[in-house]
Amino acid sequence: MLDPLIVAPAFDGLKKKGCGSHSHMWIVLDSTGQEVVLDVDKHAIMRRVQIHARDLRILDPLLSYPPTILARHGAIILNLEHIKAIITSEEVLLRNPLDENVVPVVEELRRRLKPQTDHREANGDGSSSHIGEDDSPFEFRVLEVVLESICSFLSARTTELDTAVHPSLDMLTSKITSRNLDRVHESKSEMARLTARVQKLRDELGRLLHEDEDMAELYLTRKLASATVSGDENDVDEVEMLLETYFMQIDDTLNILTTLGQHIDNANAYVRIKLDKDRNRLIQLDLCLSAGNLCLDVSALVAGIFGMNIPYKWNTNHGHMFKWVVICSGMLSSFLFCIIMFFAYCKGLLGF
Repeated sequence: MLDPLIVAPAFDGLKKKGCGSHSHMWIVLDSTGQEVVLDVDKHAIMRRVQIHARDLRILDPLLSYPPTILARHGAIILNLEHIKAIITSEEVLLRNPLDENVVPVVEELRRRLKPQTDHREANGDGSSSHIGEDDSPFEFRVLEVVLESICSFLSARTTELDTAVHPSLDMLTSKITSRNLDRVHESKSEMARLTARVQKLRDELGRLLHEDEDMAELYLTRKLASATVSGDENDVDEVEMLLETYFMQIDDTLNILTTLGQHIDNANAYVRIKLDKDRNRLIQLDLCLSAGNLCLDVSALVAGIFGMNIPYKWNTNHGHMFKWVVICSGMLSSFLFCIIMFFAYCKGLLGF
C-alpha cells in the first residue's frame, strides 16, 4: 500500500482542470495498481525513496543532464528525455505526469501494472498452462515500459523527420533556390539535434550492457530478498535481454538518422557541384566577353588613329581606303578572337 506524504486531487481531475506549474508534481503507481498524485518538494522525495540530493538533481527539469539509468541501493533513477522517474521494488514515482509526452507513459504503466490474475488454459493432454502472466520483477516491468516509450518516441520523431526531408531534397535538387536551401538547412539542424539525443541514449544503454555489476544493481527485488540464500546474484540475463532489445531498437533508429544524414550530404554535394558548374559557365562567358572586348579594342584603335586631326597626304582623294580599313580591321579582330578562343580551348578553359 502507498503511504503518500501529501495526496493531491485525483490525477484525472488535475488533467481536466489544469495547473500552472507542475515542477513538484509526481504520480506514484505501485505493484497493486493503486496510484496517488504528490505535490511535494525534493526533500520529501529524498526521504521517501532514500536517495541523495545529488542523485535527485539528475531529475531536475531546469538542469541539463544526459540520458541516465542510475542504480542505487533501493532505487533506480531514470532521466530519459521527458521521462524522469524513480523506481523502487514496489512503486514508481513519475515526475510531471501532466506533460503531454508523459501522459501516454502513465496510461501504459496503469495497464501494465494492474494486479495480474492467474488465467489458465487447458492443453490437449489435460494439463494447464498460464497465460497473460508476467513473472518479471516490478522494477523490470516499469523499466520496460519506459524504454519502450522512449524508443517509440524517438523512432516516431525520426519517421516524421524522414518523411519531411525527402520532399525538401527533391525540390532542392530540381531547383536551387534560397527557400529550398533554407528548408534543407533547417532539416539538417533538426536531424543533428535528434541524432545527438538518440546517440546519447544508445551510449547509455551500451554502457550498461558492458557493465555486469551495474546491471546486477538493477535487481532491486533480488537485493531486498537478502535473507534468502541465492547463488545467482551475478545472473543478469533477464535485464541484459531487456536492455539489449531496446539497444537494438534505438540502434536501428540511429542507423535511419545516419542514412538520412548521408542523403542530405549527398544532396548538398550535388548542389555544390551544380553551383560550381554554373560558376564555371559564368567564367567561360566572362572569358568570351573579355576576349571579344579585346578584339573590338583593335578596331577602336584603328578608328582612333584615323580619327586624329593629323593631315595625311594619302588621305586626300582616296575615299576607297575607308572601306578597306574597316574590312581589314574587322578581319584582324575576328582572327585575333579565334586565336584566343582556340588557345583557351586547348588549355581546357572552355567546356565546349
